[in-house]
Amino acid sequence: MGSRFKNYGLVTLGVVLGVAVTMQFSQLAHKPVEDDMPVDSLRRVADAYRLIEADYVEPVDQRKLLTQAVSGMVASLDPHSAYLDRNAYRELREGTEGKFVGLGIEIGQSAEGYVKIVAPIEDSPAERAGIKAGDLIARIDGAAVRGMDLDQAIKRMRGEPRTRVVLTIIRKDAPAPLEIGVVREEIVQKSVKGRIVAPGYAWVRISQFQEPTVDDLANRLAALAREEPALKGLVLDLRNDPGGLLQGAIGVAAAFLPRGAEIVSTNGQLEESRARFYGRPEYYMLGRGIDPLAKVPDLYKTLPMVVLVNTGSASASEIVAGALQDYKRAMIVGSPTFGKGSVQTIRPLPGDAAVKLTTARYYTPGGRSIQARGILPDVPVDETADGDGWNALRMREADLRRHLSNDRMHGQMREQATGHDDIEEQMRILAAARQRKPLDFGGKADFQLAQALRQLQGLPVQLSKRTAARSTEQATAVTPLAQHAR
Repeated sequence: MGSRFKNYGLVTLGVVLGVAVTMQFSQLAHKPVEDDMPVDSLRRVADAYRLIEADYVEPVDQRKLLTQAVSGMVASLDPHSAYLDRNAYRELREGTEGKFVGLGIEIGQSAEGYVKIVAPIEDSPAERAGIKAGDLIARIDGAAVRGMDLDQAIKRMRGEPRTRVVLTIIRKDAPAPLEIGVVREEIVQKSVKGRIVAPGYAWVRISQFQEPTVDDLANRLAALAREEPALKGLVLDLRNDPGGLLQGAIGVAAAFLPRGAEIVSTNGQLEESRARFYGRPEYYMLGRGIDPLAKVPDLYKTLPMVVLVNTGSASASEIVAGALQDYKRAMIVGSPTFGKGSVQTIRPLPGDAAVKLTTARYYTPGGRSIQARGILPDVPVDETADGDGWNALRMREADLRRHLSNDRMHGQMREQATGHDDIEEQMRILAAARQRKPLDFGGKADFQLAQALRQLQGLPVQLSKRTAARSTEQATAVTPLAQHAR
């Protein structure tokens, strides 16, 4: 029973767009329905179908009409339930394998409406063809990109292995647009990277939770311990990690917690949805073989840790952050996380389709529901020294229509649920974000990483200029009456 995360195959969309889901693939029978089917309501659906088919101004595609009816029914439940046609179901299954057929690029939307290259993946067809970070894609096989959404652009760039796509590239300082042909290949994507960022201190980043993530993390941790035998602290970076395999989250948390510790629990209507998951190999290994965590040095069970999170940290990454926070194993630094605390189960349908249905909420070891609240950092730190930038404008689970409630909060106000400023302030931040380069996680200018290291070193954590100004305003805005009351 595994949790799966939707990945569009061509790009690391989680890094750019922010949200994924924790899912389970299941062939088990659904819960039996005791009451009879609502025959009258089903007849009403059939009558509406016949009217559309007979009276609509143009002929309708019967298969498409029925598919849309099913899709609308499922989508009306909550933001994460969905009907998956053959292509979407295939892409979902491929997404957790850490490999896909494509060009090997991370992309976003530029302010001008083009597709922007965030970065080519190392040793990918795009990198070998000369694609560079910051390039803008103006055309794909001659089709103008302006007016397309990212999904449409992705579909045009996907394809079969060894087929060719021509990108029209606008590059800064280039005298004219460049025509670059790229041959699609199977891309093997690493979700874990890390290095020694200061004497005695390591940084490990997990971009998403895939099938190889636990193995890759174990190898990276062992290599860092060999490179720096006198490790003093570790920063685990989960910023913009949209989630992924539940097994991956369990294995990552288990690497740093006592063996057998509870990592997460789930609760729903089905018996299979009421479960507890522990840091033992049977809960995080996807197949037989040697436990990948056996190679992780014991020092990582006690090494001082900071976990970096932001609004883009969702689902499986919230499981890890929540578990480490509950056991007081790590300090959580950054911004409140997305708040994606529900599990989706994939029920296959005839014709290679499926329904992705929300079947449970998940809970931290301390019994907290993350749904619509997220993980609140122990040490709030903005994205940059000037403020929280684009991160302050990103939507969270609580902002989504029809989102599930947090069943452990009993109708209380959602603390820090949105945190958005007025519209003018949001537009100012958005304009500033568009002018700057994408944040280089782990780079020299990474403000949050610098503050995480200061936290590990026992030094004061620096507030951003914007947060410091707010603190000063709040401190000086005390009325005489309030002073007297104190």
